[in-house]
Amino acid sequence: MTGQVRTVDGRVAGRRGQATRQKLLDCLSEMLSSSPYRDVKVIDVARKAGTSPATFYQYFPDVEGAVLEIAEQMAAEGAALTQLLEGRSWVGKAGWQTSQDLVEGFLDFWRKNDAILRVVDLGAAEGDKRFYKIRMKILNSVNNSLVETVKELQAKGRVDKDLSPPAIAGSLVAMLAAVASHQKGFTSWGVKAAELKPNLALLVHLGITGRKPTK
Repeated sequence: MTGQVRTVDGRVAGRRGQATRQKLLDCLSEMLSSSPYRDVKVIDVARKAGTSPATFYQYFPDVEGAVLEIAEQMAAEGAALTQLLEGRSWVGKAGWQTSQDLVEGFLDFWRKNDAILRVVDLGAAEGDKRFYKIRMKILNSVNNSLVETVKELQAKGRVDKDLSPPAIAGSLVAMLAAVASHQKGFTSWGVKAAELKPNLALLVHLGITGRKPTK
């Protein structure tokens, strides 16, 4: 962990304090993967981390405050999703590879952070602006890149200029987020895990280029 980390009362935490704080966050993350968000209590997190509730309250005002900290860290990692599109081509076989890499990276990120993303989605759906901003920060990392991609393809005459880049990008990102959050449920529809990524990549490629990919 880098930079200054402060306690709730404003004191700068030392190396040991930072390690304790991170351990509390790690334990909370683990608990969120197996317990409903609102069932997680401070005393349980502290016990799992081998410390006391009093220590927990030195670093976080409550469980929600700690969850928001985890979500902010995750959002910072999510910003790297834009790298899946930087400098990539959407022409020919390279375009098909770009589509596949975007889908794979997006689904993998969602699967890795499934527990905290469920909490973020819940908070955003309930109108909590803090969780909504975090969710949009993650999605914007891909959305903004796709907007620029469509604009570039339009400028080169490869995509109809009457189409709206923000509408296309937003629709595709919303689709990716919905599919990513429902990955476990596809098996109940008879969809095999190996089939999901290539078919989703096909939809992304069609949405961006308006053409079937060259494989």
